[in-house]
Amino acid sequence: MKKVITTLTIILIGYYIAEAQIDPKLLKRSTLDTAKQSLNMDAVYERPFITVGKLPVSLGGYMEANWQHSGTDGVSEGHQFQFRRMTLFVASTISKRIKFLSEIEFEPAEKEIAIEFAALDLELHPLLNLRGGMIMNPIGAFNQNHDGPKWEFTDRPIAMTQMLPATWSNAGFGIYGKHYNTNWMFGYEIYASSGFDNSIIANKENKTFLPAAKENTERFEEMASGQPLLTGKIAVRHNKIGEIGLSYMGGIYNKWLDDGIVIDDKRRLNIFAIDFNTTLPNLNTFITAEWAWINIDVPTTYSQQFGNKQQGGYADIVQPILKREILGWQNATINLACRFEYVDWNVGKFKETDENIGDELWSIMPGISFRPRPQTVLRANYRIQSQKDLLGNPPTKTAAIQFGVSTYF
Repeated sequence: MKKVITTLTIILIGYYIAEAQIDPKLLKRSTLDTAKQSLNMDAVYERPFITVGKLPVSLGGYMEANWQHSGTDGVSEGHQFQFRRMTLFVASTISKRIKFLSEIEFEPAEKEIAIEFAALDLELHPLLNLRGGMIMNPIGAFNQNHDGPKWEFTDRPIAMTQMLPATWSNAGFGIYGKHYNTNWMFGYEIYASSGFDNSIIANKENKTFLPAAKENTERFEEMASGQPLLTGKIAVRHNKIGEIGLSYMGGIYNKWLDDGIVIDDKRRLNIFAIDFNTTLPNLNTFITAEWAWINIDVPTTYSQQFGNKQQGGYADIVQPILKREILGWQNATINLACRFEYVDWNVGKFKETDENIGDELWSIMPGISFRPRPQTVLRANYRIQSQKDLLGNPPTKTAAIQFGVSTYF
């Protein structure tokens, strides 16, 4: 499979480079329409693409790279240069109301090539559209709206990537739709897909850890439980207030049946999430936040270090402080930003002592960013982080200075 993906990627890159030699007048770049009403669920299509003449295929992508210097309790690994990821988009309007979009990601650039999204959309009605293929489950907002150039921070939110498994993609099918009414907008998504397996409680982290399921590539062909993972989301937006979304993802995660013989109890995983974003009038302060709750049926034979409840989230505040021509770039922007994060991987108390179980983390990350154009960002962040172990011992303290770049292309 990797050889096929690698070959496809090389062909696309070669095609892209070759077409760059043609008359620039034939190249047309799609741009984001900031006046267009949209929801987080539209993020997969709200990306810049380049089309060549009347060819039916559009190409695009983004990259992220950064430098950082971090230390935990005074111990540091020194300077680190990281090429986080590069992603290629290939999209096509096959015919009227039939669209295809794929997202191929190199992450980290030298280790893994993966298809994050590759789906066919059939638009039957604004309120009823069909989608099938490799989908991104719409749990929360970040999983679908994760492109690096959209964010003022070099790191992705901890709760969404280390508690939830963003970016989380599965083979599946579903429906979605939207409705407009003056300043109001409503959207929904419902999908059945492949999903988790027993690795979420049997992994090298030695704790309940949902991202471990991403390593199981067999989920693209079969499900451990034999039953689909269900994901649903509803979102409401008012142009003058903002957007709020409520989502759910859940199902049986373990292998409980083998050749018709019951070998275990059915064990269920349930995730609930809420997300919100708004732009304050006059100040143009952008605020986005997300919180998730996880409930897992962990076998009673497991120790208490495997939590059956988890919760966490983040809040970003971005304040533009200057927008003008800078170094020849029209409407360049300088932003101040700050991210607040919290994760509790094991909510509850020890049975023996009735004391709170630790295994929690909080982080504050102030930063500044420079956008010479909306689709390119240079960002500098400073992370302050505190993390407690399972027993609630004095927390480890981490500090990190980071500088990164990210751009669509």
